[in-house]
Amino acid sequence: MPARNIHVVPSGDGWAVEIEGAQGGDVHATQEAAITAGTERAKRDQVELIIHGRDGQIRERNSFGHDPRNVKG
Repeated sequence: MPARNIHVVPSGDGWAVEIEGAQGGDVHATQEAAITAGTERAKRDQVELIIHGRDGQIRERNSFGHDPRNVKG
């Protein structure tokens, strides 16, 4: 099974780190803490970290090893 991307999403008063297609996720008090945890997991799994804002819109994406585009530079 291929590794799945990691999302940082709002969860109640906190922020959750969720894996695509999985139920639940780790909840953190701040977005910064969730991004730190999500970054560590994304680097380990070599997947993309997708950070959402409070409105649910994607505000940032970071690729850690599995970049689907073949871009030189």
